[in-house]
Amino acid sequence: MAQLTDHEKAVYEWQIWVPGFGESGQEALKDASVLVSRVGGLGSVVAYELAAAGIGRLVLAHAGDIKPSDLNRQLLMTHEGLGTPRVESASRRLKELNPRLEIVEVPENLSEHNAKQLVGDVDLVVDCAPLFPERFAMNRECVRQGKPLVDCAMYDCEFQITTILPGQTPCLSCLYPEDPPAWRREFPVFGAVSGTVACLGAMEAIKVLGGFGEPLAGQLLTCDLRDMTFRRRRLLRRENCAVCGTTPESLAS
Repeated sequence: MAQLTDHEKAVYEWQIWVPGFGESGQEALKDASVLVSRVGGLGSVVAYELAAAGIGRLVLAHAGDIKPSDLNRQLLMTHEGLGTPRVESASRRLKELNPRLEIVEVPENLSEHNAKQLVGDVDLVVDCAPLFPERFAMNRECVRQGKPLVDCAMYDCEFQITTILPGQTPCLSCLYPEDPPAWRREFPVFGAVSGTVACLGAMEAIKVLGGFGEPLAGQLLTCDLRDMTFRRRRLLRRENCAVCGTTPESLAS
């Protein structure tokens, strides 16, 4: 495991004081590589918090250029960057925060075609994608490769989050066996809502990688920020789940 430099000890001093985390947890973050699928309203804040926490390497996957409608919530994007690739803006802003951070820019969205390579290149995945085909591809590949997946989602003033540990917890397909037919790419949301669940998602990743605390493994946390109603419920694995209910050999077929 990589040793912390004196400068890193100074930068991360306050979080190193957290009981159960310490220098060993910080060294684990320094050694870790995380895929953030989309750096929009959710992914921008997830990536920012992970960069601030001292993650060693981030793989950022997001296609397309910055649009005016991105600017209400995608906090790594700027007015000056309108019309330029999102991953370039995200990378630039993150390096301003943490110049020690290694960043891999992937100017495409995760799909069935690139999921195996992208997931295989990291230790943990944070799902910040808005579309279910992308989320399902991520989930299948994480289960196949045994990689932890933090799944975050929001709509309007509501959000939900769970942490999937393959072989230990239900997967995303247990929760959503099929693509919800009414779901659309564009939906109402405040940046503060996506930012709230993004901070929780970053903290879940930090706990899993740092080996402390109790992640939301097998549990779904939901919240409606209109009235600050929080609920947590246990998730059950579907016996006939097409992803985690089969063997790794059949998944690979």
